Amino acid sequence: MYTKRLTPWFYLIPALAILGFFLVYPSFHTLYLSFFGKRSQVFVGAGNYIYVFTNRVMLTAFRNNVLWVAVFTTVTVFLGLILAVLFDRVKYEVIVKSIIFMPMAISFVSASVIWKFVYAFKPGGTPQIGILNALLDTFHLPPVAWLIEKPWINNLCLVAVGVWVWTGFCMVVLSASYKSIPKQFLEAARIDGAGEWGVFWKVILPLLVPTVIVLATTMVVFVLKIFDIVYVMTNGNFGTEVIANRMYKEMFLFRNFGRSSAIAVVLLLLVLPVMLLNLRRFRREERR
Repeated sequence: MYTKRLTPWFYLIPALAILGFFLVYPSFHTLYLSFFGKRSQVFVGAGNYIYVFTNRVMLTAFRNNVLWVAVFTTVTVFLGLILAVLFDRVKYEVIVKSIIFMPMAISFVSASVIWKFVYAFKPGGTPQIGILNALLDTFHLPPVAWLIEKPWINNLCLVAVGVWVWTGFCMVVLSASYKSIPKQFLEAARIDGAGEWGVFWKVILPLLVPTVIVLATTMVVFVLKIFDIVYVMTNGNFGTEVIANRMYKEMFLFRNFGRSSAIAVVLLLLVLPVMLLNLRRFRREERR
């Protein structure tokens, strides 16, 4: 009996040791460093956290992350849902969905470089190499500095890149969930006189809600840590700074270990509740 109780722990110990070394220890060490100064030698107490919540650049980063969470999450999940349902009846469904999913096959850095050319800006009167400004020039409209116009145009342009990459992922996940809905439910609703709009609202959407919630929380976790797109396209300039990019600058540009650690702790605290919410949902689903 005693041996049976110890056997599971015997197999778990290597995994727990790796988890502790690569996750638990770094987390507590980062928390420890966040209470020290630039070179981790002078204790500054809550000074770094005061900086995080009062510095103008950090407040801009928080604002932009809220914008990313609200717009990116809503648009990717909404488009993914609409495309999953609409393309289910298309003759060449596999081809169309593969094309939409294709951006997920490239890295975020590559996607950022592609879209940086799309948004490229040259002063009026000079040849435009950016696709959007070339189109504007065709209609004799002045070029727009898409990545410089602040505070909303440039941020929304960056969000659009993320939406372009992740919409295909949301579509594929929701499409799989949609196909798992028994066809009898849909047919019964149509026999009872429900139109296609009614079938969507009364049958399809309620059955897809659990998948939508999981997808939305996954998108929130991703976008709270958004870094690649901002770093490559603007490096946080022109009012586009985000939390992760600021953390990177404090660590590797300014060499301020204390501030970068404090930002990392705050970012972890923002992500943790969303992850715990997902875990609770998974446990509820398992109990059912």
